[in-house]
Amino acid sequence: MLLAAYVGLFLLASTSFLLSAPPIAAENFRPAAEEYQKPNSVKAYLENINKPPVKIIQSPDGDLIDCVLSHLQPAFDHPKLKRQLPLDPPQRPKGYNSSADSVAETFQLWRQTGESCPEGTVPIRRTTEQDILRASSVQRFGRKPLKSIRRDSTGSGHEHAVVFVNGEQYYGAKANINVWAPHVSDQYEFSLSQIWVISGSFNNDLNTIEAGWQVSPELYGDNYPRFFTYWTTDAYQATGCYNLLCSGFVQTNNKIAIGAAISPRSYYNGRQFDVGLMIWKDPRHGNWWLEIGQGLLVGYWPAFLFSHLGSHASMIQFGGEIVNTRSTGFHTSTQMGSGHFAEEGYGKASYFRNLQIIDWDNSLLPISNLHLLADHPNCYDIRQGKNKLWGNYFYYGGPGRNVHCP
Repeated sequence: MLLAAYVGLFLLASTSFLLSAPPIAAENFRPAAEEYQKPNSVKAYLENINKPPVKIIQSPDGDLIDCVLSHLQPAFDHPKLKRQLPLDPPQRPKGYNSSADSVAETFQLWRQTGESCPEGTVPIRRTTEQDILRASSVQRFGRKPLKSIRRDSTGSGHEHAVVFVNGEQYYGAKANINVWAPHVSDQYEFSLSQIWVISGSFNNDLNTIEAGWQVSPELYGDNYPRFFTYWTTDAYQATGCYNLLCSGFVQTNNKIAIGAAISPRSYYNGRQFDVGLMIWKDPRHGNWWLEIGQGLLVGYWPAFLFSHLGSHASMIQFGGEIVNTRSTGFHTSTQMGSGHFAEEGYGKASYFRNLQIIDWDNSLLPISNLHLLADHPNCYDIRQGKNKLWGNYFYYGGPGRNVHCP
């Protein structure tokens, strides 16, 4: 019962919040809401968030990728980072094997033209006026939506199919995530698959670091699966953001664009594509680093951004999440994962494989004592397994609305 209550509190806190947010924290450097009422306010916001590029790359999906000098990226607007340079790479965890996650540097659409950003720059997806105007409110642009605390089968809200571990001190996590392009049926819904690194009391001081892929028409204006990051220190209320849309995450890689479309992706009864992700705490400086694929360090979240995650995580979670707005009066048809239930297995259902955690000694370890949770198993479900090739793994997802999920 205590575990169930603990999980319920986490899911409640991580996705359901007070309708009125506190004032925007200084860490984000966002204009106050009244600023958007002034003439040319959106233009001024864009000039602030879009840093001057030394090179511009046109992506086949229509995105513009700006190659920005590393020390001019949004992170360095933060007063604690001003006049600093990105840190050198940290020591990887013991037991690390990059050959297990061999994904090419060109797994994003913008790289498939052969273009790349010069050394000393980072690629940043340019934010457009249309991006801002699609947001449910300009003040909330780039952040997860606030919503009522009430969560049940009849209300709108976030729904999960996840596995998690808790009860110990965790210093990171690693997994391979199967990439799909699920259908999202409403502009204000999304479908994502990610790793959560979590600490806090699951109230207003919840700390999370998140990375994975998502389909979000509101944020990106299309239905491509996109590599994304997120962080918050106050349960998504006033701190943190997606990708590089506020000062926070420090990017160090000139070949990966956070927020850019992923290609290839998986197809039903066809080729399967997955990508390795690892988040871990640098034992020397205490920053949380992100790696994708075969040794591709993306960057880091500075330790000073966090309260509880300044020391360690108390929960690691893997899996899928969707938003169900019930805009038609019924459960959403937004898909999770491949849009098929876990029981269909390989090539049909989406999966995570090789789940690992990182301990106090900076060692990669297989996960034990996994807990499974599906908020609405008739809509999206999950099944766990273990074998020599994939280690700990699970299949998850579903179609959303169906005869058993009205």
